[in-house]
Amino acid sequence: MRAVVSRVTEASVRVGGETVGKIEEPGLLVLLGVTHSDGSEQAGRMARKLHEIRALRDEESCATTGAPLLVVSQFTLYGATRKGRRPSWTEAARPEQAEPLVAEVVRLLRERGAQVATGSFGAMMEVASVNDGPFTLLIDV
Repeated sequence: MRAVVSRVTEASVRVGGETVGKIEEPGLLVLLGVTHSDGSEQAGRMARKLHEIRALRDEESCATTGAPLLVVSQFTLYGATRKGRRPSWTEAARPEQAEPLVAEVVRLLRERGAQVATGSFGAMMEVASVNDGPFTLLIDV
């Protein structure tokens, strides 16, 4: 499981012109990708890492501040670009595997008390954010 995490002052996701998820205060925008070998163990580790990572100002975390997260599924995080000019998506998990695992990460974050907004799995989404820093991390579990 892989995530690109940006510290933001606000972020939103629109599908078909309608806002489906947003955070309107400082928090984390999480672009989340799933690969074939991922399962519940990786979902648990990712949720814990996202909630506790000290990526907010003053080395705080969402766990310590209550800052929100906007989680957006993004299979392209597993796009392979080493050969040629066209990305290969063979490392990305199929939707029937990926969708429940993204939902599990969101569920586990909420169980930890996190405020979580989401995009729409598999939809063409417009993601907007105002980066804070900028501060962006790549997390693999």
